[in-house]
Amino acid sequence: MNSKLKDLNIDYLFQAILCLETQEECYKFFEDLCTVPELKALSQRLTVAKMLNEKKVYSDIVAQTGASTATISRVNRSLSYGSDGYQIVFERVKD
Repeated sequence: MNSKLKDLNIDYLFQAILCLETQEECYKFFEDLCTVPELKALSQRLTVAKMLNEKKVYSDIVAQTGASTATISRVNRSLSYGSDGYQIVFERVKD
């Protein structure tokens, strides 16, 4: 865990997310927590990560998601040098 990230407020946020039980509860919580652009940005990054993991090329990712090449590069760095959080999700989430 990145020690710069860890604090009590983030711990509380993660505890709150982990207590949600349904997709509908997630929609309600995240609609209250995030602005629409914030939520769209998070979901876009996850989609970009999934596509990179599937070995899609940047041009296809840009065309399908509208993400900038800078965003795609940042996500790609996380996939290569991050904490493997995306991989955990990819292994657990069913399409």
